Amino acid sequence: MKNRIILSVVFAALFFCSACSGPKTEVLVIGGSASGVAAGIQSARLGAKTIILEEHLWLGGMLTSAGVSAVDGNYRMPAGIFGEFRDSLVAHYGSLGALATGWVSNVLFEPSVGARIYKNMAAREPNLTVQYETKFISAEKTATGWKVVADHNGKQEVFEADILIDATELGDVAKACGVKYDIGIEDRNISGEAWAGDKNCDIIQDLTYAMILKDYGPEADMTIERPENYDPSLFYCSCKSQNCTDSVLKPWDFDMVMRYGKLPNNKYMINWPMQGNDYYTNIIEMDEKGREAELKKAKHRSLCYLYYMQHELGSKNLGLADDEYPTEDLLPFIPYHRESRRIQGVVRFNVNQILRPYDYTLYRTGIAVGDYPVDHHHQAYPNQEELKSLTFGPVPSYNVPMGVLLPKEVTDLIVAEKSVSVSNIVNGCTRLQPVVTQLGQAAGILAALAVKENRELREVTVREVQKVLLENGGYLMPYIDLPKDHPHFKALQRIGVCGILKGEGRSINWANETWFRKDEPVGVSELSQGLADLYPTFKMEASGEYLSVEETENLLVALGVFLEKEGITAEHIRKAWGDLGLRDYKPNRPVSREEFAVLFDHFLTPFDMIRVDINGMPM
Repeated sequence: MKNRIILSVVFAALFFCSACSGPKTEVLVIGGSASGVAAGIQSARLGAKTIILEEHLWLGGMLTSAGVSAVDGNYRMPAGIFGEFRDSLVAHYGSLGALATGWVSNVLFEPSVGARIYKNMAAREPNLTVQYETKFISAEKTATGWKVVADHNGKQEVFEADILIDATELGDVAKACGVKYDIGIEDRNISGEAWAGDKNCDIIQDLTYAMILKDYGPEADMTIERPENYDPSLFYCSCKSQNCTDSVLKPWDFDMVMRYGKLPNNKYMINWPMQGNDYYTNIIEMDEKGREAELKKAKHRSLCYLYYMQHELGSKNLGLADDEYPTEDLLPFIPYHRESRRIQGVVRFNVNQILRPYDYTLYRTGIAVGDYPVDHHHQAYPNQEELKSLTFGPVPSYNVPMGVLLPKEVTDLIVAEKSVSVSNIVNGCTRLQPVVTQLGQAAGILAALAVKENRELREVTVREVQKVLLENGGYLMPYIDLPKDHPHFKALQRIGVCGILKGEGRSINWANETWFRKDEPVGVSELSQGLADLYPTFKMEASGEYLSVEETENLLVALGVFLEKEGITAEHIRKAWGDLGLRDYKPNRPVSREEFAVLFDHFLTPFDMIRVDINGMPM
């Protein structure tokens, strides 16, 4: 008996020590979501030992595991890792045009193809380890970082990391780490947004269990078994039908609905909001069993919609694709979550800052860009009266400030995906795949710079992160004047976030824009204000409405003297004119905004010289 007790104690001690000495890494990313895979890849590329823990078998989150394989926006701004992913899709399908198979997006693809691309991208990084089938359980702050407990195929494992990145779909890690957060709709008196609701409530956007259908041929009958409690009236107005008597809705015909998410190779993404398979539930604060029960109902909604299409609309040849998801029910691994917890970060990004960016200073800290409008899905919410005070108007394209990634009070933690610090309204445009992917890439940069230089996250400056983003194909400002491979692209981006010359945002339906207006002349009054913001004691001298080439030379020389920068002379500027790829040197003509930005960036380097804090104020 005594020997048994001793052996039990020894085995227990061995188990405990084994748990304590689990895998150690510099950066640990929880969630292989759209942001998580980008964070992991970028962190590893910068030399940080990085691990991604993914609960399921695929990387890519909503782009792959949730089946929303239709990219929303950023068609003219293929930033960073998102751009690499899109380029890989082009290489797979043969051309960019081959991706424009449906009308909801210019970039549509099979989820399994996207998953393979992400897996290959991750495998190319020697500093990155991806562990699949690993579910987050808990996180504990330590003196040197974090201790994370996870379940890997039924066995608990402990991971230690210097920096933790929450890239989960619902912000579960942030909650476990003690981060304060918000859920649902905010009172306009709290958010400061005229579009916001008139009371706080926990109503969130609908979620969707997307389906990937395949055309099995005209003779095939793929009709599924009639789902329990099937009610066809729920779907009468999902498309034109004699049974649709709602006078407000004006549904399209069924063919139009199907072409919405048509994918390559005769497949269809079914993610239809108008009496389709959107489903309202709020599982954010539920335990695991509660979530499973609610998501079972969401799956049931989708299967009822599938049966309606097959049985009522005569599309028996369409069935769940058997070559997409390796799941028993052929449905995606996860639902499409449009909304999650929103952390209370060091910066809270709201719609006022999108509508009037230059009334604030956060645009100077941009680390991601987007051009999708505010898009909230509330069609499935049962009591629409509660939402009548919400109004959404048009917005221009925008950039997202770096401070949304950082919780106010918890250190060594970055929060990405849809849980960043934005208002409820702004979540409607920052939740889209290209923006979330860029946020993840920025999170990876921030984490890697901190661990490689042994600094706190908040000691890493905005300009350092932005510089690496630019070097890796990222955007800081949502300018569409120049493609990112143009030799002057980076100069316009750097001058843009310095605010010396400001872009012009335009709202054009679902394709919002911001232009640097590169070919227009430099207005003296605008330039004077931009310079005053950065060099308040410098007195600019210029006459007329627009700045000439010669006045630009004089200004650069004068500012060089003012800032004690050597070697800026008229002769140097004239020589650089050709070296920098500028043309048509004529002293008396107006200088263009592109020419001015390139010269100013080259000679005075304000991006490097004038650092800004997390709020965009000069340091």
